[in-house]
Amino acid sequence: MIGERLQELRKDKGISQAEFADILGVSHYTISSYECNRSDPDDNAKITIAKFFDVSVDYLIGLINEPLPYDRNQMTISVPRNFDENDMANIKDYIRFLEFQKLK
Repeated sequence: MIGERLQELRKDKGISQAEFADILGVSHYTISSYECNRSDPDDNAKITIAKFFDVSVDYLIGLINEPLPYDRNQMTISVPRNFDENDMANIKDYIRFLEFQKLK
C-alpha cells in the first residue's frame, strides 16, 4: 500500500524518483524499491515522507483513505485532493460568511 501512495504523492507533486531520492538522502533505486513494494521505508523515513507531502503517516501506510495533513489539530478540515484554487476560495468565502452570521 505504501508504494502506491508514495508514487501517487510524488507524481502529484511533479518530482522524479531521483529528485525525491535526493530529498530523502537515499538512492533512486531505494525510492523505486519503495514504490514497487519490495521494501518499506523505516519509521523515520515514513515521518519525513509524511511531512514532505503533508499527509498523515496513517494515510501513507494505508490505515486510512483520507489524506489528512501531517500537522493537524481540531480546527483542521480535510478537503478532497481534487479541489483547485477556486474551490478553496469558495470554502474560505463560506467560512467568512459563517463568521459574519455568528456576529449577528
